[in-house]
Amino acid sequence: MSNLKTFLLMGVITFILMFIGHLIGGTTGVYIALIFAGFTNFISYWYSDKIVLSMYNAKPVNENSDVYRIVKNLTERASLPMPKVYIINESQPNAFATGRNPNNAAVAVTTGLLNILDDNELAGVIGHELGHVKHRDILIGTVAATLAASIAFLSNMAKWAAIFGGNRDRDDEGGSPLALIGVAIFAPIAAMLVQMCISRTREYKADAFGGQICGNPMYLANALRKLEQGVKYNSMDVNPATENMFIISPLYGDKLASLFSTHPSTKDRIAKLEAMARR
Repeated sequence: MSNLKTFLLMGVITFILMFIGHLIGGTTGVYIALIFAGFTNFISYWYSDKIVLSMYNAKPVNENSDVYRIVKNLTERASLPMPKVYIINESQPNAFATGRNPNNAAVAVTTGLLNILDDNELAGVIGHELGHVKHRDILIGTVAATLAASIAFLSNMAKWAAIFGGNRDRDDEGGSPLALIGVAIFAPIAAMLVQMCISRTREYKADAFGGQICGNPMYLANALRKLEQGVKYNSMDVNPATENMFIISPLYGDKLASLFSTHPSTKDRIAKLEAMARR
């Protein structure tokens, strides 16, 4: 099912890329966009994890560190292969998992996360990320992030094509400047909607898994409270296309991003974890 969702996502976004290509350059634009989409799909499937880790300048952690020890303990409980563990030098407390399958997974945490959470809360966050690994959500999230970034890139090209006139002399070979401007505005929103549709339910599943293997769902609930406050007061230079990968949306305060957030509300997530703890 995870692989099916991934390939459906690739298909939808490939169609969007081809549509943008047609507006920019007509039939020739479609062929160019198709080649671009094929190349992007290939790269995103095999190398998107490396791209995202490089984007945030993630560094491997020392195997003697506390975070490495916690990841190792939880992977043993979850019967998962040991993922690579990275740290990102950012004051915003956040984390994400990436990789195309459990045998090629990586977990990344920020220095801000390590600074505000105790070991139990950190175990809750790591458990959540391992839930994404266990359920094979990580490929979907990482591919979605990479392809959404590609749509943003082509949408930017459409904007400049509109500014410089597009193909006004050959209506059958490209879109009008007005259509190009429309694409530049709405195509990234369409990509965000695709991400949102496939992302929200998996956060609840990962929360439940993390709350279970960390030993107490309240560890994760308490961590989420701290993370929401930490994100509120610590900004982070984030590519909006990668928002869906983080445990909590890193774009606090961005009204448009909040409207199309790939995450359910933190309040609802905490309520579900509290109900889980009472059982």
